[in-house]
Amino acid sequence: LPMAFRDVNARRHIGLQQLSSLALAGRTLLGPMKSCKFIVDESTNQSTLICSAFRLIESLDLTSAAGQLLNETIQAQNKEFKTGMSTLLFLAGAWSSAVLECLQQNVPVSAIVSVMSEGLNSCCERVQCLQRSIHDVSKELCSSKACQIGCVSLLNPQISCYSQKEIAPSEKVPINSHSRQEGNKYLVSPLAGFGLVASLGKPAGDKSTSLISGCNKRKLTHSRYFSTLGKSHFSSQQGTFEEHLSGSSSYPCQCSGLGHLAMALSHGNQTSMKLLESIVAYQQERAECSGSSQFNVAEIVTCCLLGLPESYSCVSMGFVTSVSPEHARVIKHFEGRPLRILLMDGDLSEQYRHLGFNRPSNVRTVLESPSLQEGRAGDSWLSTMLDILINFQVNLVLVKGNVCKNLMERCVANCILVIGSVTRDVLRAFGEATGAQPVTYLTQLNAACVGSGVQVELWKACDERAVDLGELVPVRVKAEGIGLLTAVLSTTVASKVQLIEDQFWTLVYRLHHALNDKKVFLGGGAVELLCLSHIQMLAEQPSQPASRDTVKEFPSPWLAATGMEYRSVVLQALAGGWKQYLSAVMCNAAEAASELEACTAVDNHLKKAADCGSPSAYILQEFRRGALIIGGSGPSADCGEGLKVYDNVTAKTEAWRRALDLVLLVLQTDAEIITGPKRNQLLNSYASSEFMFL
Repeated sequence: LPMAFRDVNARRHIGLQQLSSLALAGRTLLGPMKSCKFIVDESTNQSTLICSAFRLIESLDLTSAAGQLLNETIQAQNKEFKTGMSTLLFLAGAWSSAVLECLQQNVPVSAIVSVMSEGLNSCCERVQCLQRSIHDVSKELCSSKACQIGCVSLLNPQISCYSQKEIAPSEKVPINSHSRQEGNKYLVSPLAGFGLVASLGKPAGDKSTSLISGCNKRKLTHSRYFSTLGKSHFSSQQGTFEEHLSGSSSYPCQCSGLGHLAMALSHGNQTSMKLLESIVAYQQERAECSGSSQFNVAEIVTCCLLGLPESYSCVSMGFVTSVSPEHARVIKHFEGRPLRILLMDGDLSEQYRHLGFNRPSNVRTVLESPSLQEGRAGDSWLSTMLDILINFQVNLVLVKGNVCKNLMERCVANCILVIGSVTRDVLRAFGEATGAQPVTYLTQLNAACVGSGVQVELWKACDERAVDLGELVPVRVKAEGIGLLTAVLSTTVASKVQLIEDQFWTLVYRLHHALNDKKVFLGGGAVELLCLSHIQMLAEQPSQPASRDTVKEFPSPWLAATGMEYRSVVLQALAGGWKQYLSAVMCNAAEAASELEACTAVDNHLKKAADCGSPSAYILQEFRRGALIIGGSGPSADCGEGLKVYDNVTAKTEAWRRALDLVLLVLQTDAEIITGPKRNQLLNSYASSEFMFL
């Protein structure tokens, strides 16, 4: 009979095996030192660089039911949190393998489901002691040594602009031309502190040494194509900042700590961290004047520019986007003039109908979209729409959806700028700043819907020059009092565009969720190590007789007794998933040369935590020393001495729950249908109540 169960288990749980196999593809995407992957499109032979499980699963051809469930689970995590997908994918694979091991030991499905769910719930309660309020974290980070770099370079933006007395004109650090003083605020390129912008802005033949670019030369730490800013280079800047920026060492930190919190949540992503610190600094100052939220995700948009070095990445006020050269000529005509703006909440085309539109029941449609080449039947609609725009003196139209190509050409010919694919947040921001009211169709337009006071101009890089990228020209749309900020993300590698945008938004939403939760987890593997220690402690406890509460969880007293009998086996399997997670993070971060060495290091931590008597106290002590799973050699160590790493609370715990729920769903679904020659043998067995025979 045991062999019969083993044969059935090997055949019927294909879904768990598929989950385990799919998760192996994302193993290197785990942790702060993740290794990126190239996804190649076989139809076009174009490649994209990815670093998230969401992009990985999105790119795979998942035909199996388990693969589809995994895809939906990761999409739900991404839609709600924008972070935690790699953790979800890895734990789903690790726990799938753990469940398969339990099945090989003839553990009943009901016992696996109950004990694993109970174990994870216990972990979520246990790790609450590792939560810290963002107020305490911000206060601690502001008093740390890392605060000097963060406050000087970005959180006190006025100081970041060097005075003429301190730096010669040829040595002055160039800032973004659209980031000039507006309301006593400066937004600078986040990479200025690394000496990259300064070198780009120096005239040809100038051999003078800049105060910033004269530091240690930048070294490649990964490859000649995808390099990161090395630790030695960044740390060498600290003395220069403290020496040449007035008041950098004599004044205490006056920020609320959001910039430092963003640094602690960045997990070593320095480019995105600097961009976000600039945004936080601006929004905090604006909040002090207007009383608005200190950090508003709805007022942040991104614009990816392909063809510029990554050192050109910066934050610009207003809305930055790319348009065709024909539109750029219209913008040059309008530059410096106040414009009238129209906002459209939908497509600007003849065939567009809003969601929920019902066609008249007594009308028969003969032809939906007449061709413009056949009798010019569509000219009437084009002429009507153009006349409406001209009559209301509209100069700029922002459209949420797509724009009819023929109408756009006519608008350009009449000096009317039309920009499509604009997000709803951008429309809302311009509506609040200009008084414009969005319309669904142009026929609804009236004078009250048109806003005013908008300006458009060609976007200029940090060296004060307009940029022409060939087929596309970056432009900037601004208005008086608008709070919209655009993170301009530039790169010269086409396959890296999606990567840098995903990394930026991941960090933005980490800070967003941390502020919503009002608390964060200790990072560096602290939470997972406590989960592993706690589960192993529960597994080593002697099995207690089934209580009344335990019996209620099972359909029969026999199953309750069985659940307690296999409790230790199932909990050890659950703990195995945490151990695999920690060892994978250590290997990816080069903290261990092999998985065996990583497991040995984890076991040493567990032994020390047990000898300490209080695992949570030991973990907290090691976290303060920076000697946990990911210690001082991680990427965040580049950001300054004394910087701690933190994680989101809700996003992390939801990733755990979703991973386990997915595994248990696939387990129970596979267990419902059994086929094979041992049917009668299983039907007459003591465990026949677990199966449904078809």
